[in-house]
Amino acid sequence: MSTTRGIAILGSTGSIGTQALDVIREQREHLHVEVLSAHGNCDLLIEQALEFQPNAVVIGDVTKFDHVRDALFDAGIKVYAGPEALEQVVEMDGIHMVLTALVGAAGLRPTLRAIAAGKHIALANKETLVVAGALVMEAARKHRVDIHPVDSEHSAIYQCLAGEVLNPIEKIILTASGGPFRGRDRAALASVTRAQALKHPNWTMGAKITIDSASLMNKGLEVIEARWLFDLPMDAIDVVVHPQSIIHSCVQFEDGSIKAQLGLPDMKLPIQYALGYPRRLPNAFPRFSFMDYPSLTFEQPDMETFRNLALAFEAGRKGGNAAAVLNAANEVAVARFLADEVTFLGMTDLIEHALARVAFEAAPDLEGLLAADAEARAVAAEWRG
Repeated sequence: MSTTRGIAILGSTGSIGTQALDVIREQREHLHVEVLSAHGNCDLLIEQALEFQPNAVVIGDVTKFDHVRDALFDAGIKVYAGPEALEQVVEMDGIHMVLTALVGAAGLRPTLRAIAAGKHIALANKETLVVAGALVMEAARKHRVDIHPVDSEHSAIYQCLAGEVLNPIEKIILTASGGPFRGRDRAALASVTRAQALKHPNWTMGAKITIDSASLMNKGLEVIEARWLFDLPMDAIDVVVHPQSIIHSCVQFEDGSIKAQLGLPDMKLPIQYALGYPRRLPNAFPRFSFMDYPSLTFEQPDMETFRNLALAFEAGRKGGNAAAVLNAANEVAVARFLADEVTFLGMTDLIEHALARVAFEAAPDLEGLLAADAEARAVAAEWRG
């Protein structure tokens, strides 16, 4: 049996997945890959599998199964296909931790299945907690599973809370870069193009999260995720715009003191922290220097211009299925914006429309949440403004 920690990466061909493999490549004496999965990028999945030699891979697009199986046959790597296979493969004995880096609500079912199998979770898929935070956290408590956040902001809070188990939190402060349109008014946002929205000033990310960052919906989803991760009321969570993205987030305790985690904007650090927890593994990542950033600045977020953040706070306070509807409508809105079907400001109008149309349910079970998700997607797809 291997003495290194076995990792399953769900979404290995995306931005987080490829950076996680960069980490594992440099930490082979501590980490190894047990499972890789991708939805449709079969060529990169094959390349990754041949390098890291996992026990199994899953290709979400069943039409590409034969191609992947044939390419990996001589390597002796098991190949599976489809969403049900993804849910089953996370139960494999060699897996210690599952990194969920899937995009959107698709990460919910395999994450719940992994928790039920007693696998610790490195959570890069914030939508899992946005849609079903109460159910996921209850399952984690029941099965004594740790959830290690991979988002830089939640990782920062997680690190700040180390050793503070007996000290109540007064509030947490999530920092936001402000995105590429910080300081612009609604008139300027009316003409924003797809190409402009995909240019984030500090972070290199996938298209969906980059658009969410530009609209501040990403920060809204992070607020809801933090509410569940750290068991806090929504009113104990603040957002501060910090354009330099050096302070990744802060915790204020009941004595008024604040702890913050700082570092360069590089997702490999929170990924490595989650995969290696509780050890801080040595690495050769670039180091932060205060001399390179002599001025760190802070602003209030403009929630009148960037209304997605306000909508997320409202959905989080309302509870029930509201956040599931918000998330589903946003996923459709972003896809339609990237397809030039709605405007940048139209994404918010679409989301508000879905929140008004889908009936509120105060205490939904998993099937109720998935039904709300499906209805919201249908409503959002039909919206014409």
